Amino acid sequence: MAKKTARKGPTKSVRSAKKSTGKTTRARAAGTDPLLATVRGATHRYVGHVRLDVGHAGAARIKRMIYPPGFRWSTDMRPVVGTKLCMHAHAGFLAKGRIHIEYADGCIVEHKAPQIIAIDPGHDGWVVGNEPVVMIEFDFEGDTVKKLGMPKAHRHR
Repeated sequence: MAKKTARKGPTKSVRSAKKSTGKTTRARAAGTDPLLATVRGATHRYVGHVRLDVGHAGAARIKRMIYPPGFRWSTDMRPVVGTKLCMHAHAGFLAKGRIHIEYADGCIVEHKAPQIIAIDPGHDGWVVGNEPVVMIEFDFEGDTVKKLGMPKAHRHR
């Protein structure tokens, strides 16, 4: 039977890899939050003050959305979208911040990171506090509700 020996510290190749890339160390030293950094391989745009980075995985879109402090859907997005409430379903992961959601029926929900989220169509929402909200969302454009089995409008659960 072969005897196992424990190594202390990283091997030479691991040390070399850390030195050669240095990206993580530089990002932290510069104060860059990785949740807010540029997403490689995604398309980038702003819609109603929301930074939107979109990539594809099979038939789904994976979106990283950054909502700035002070954002409110009815103020910032209604003029862009033209509907009274947000009629998009949101399913994914709240990675940073807090959001307040109000549905047309008066139901109120608050989400605080880190949290899995499912927000039904027919809502207003806003950022709570002074930090941005970062959501990682999975959708199928116009087929999100159907493909994810979400209701077409909010109903009490």
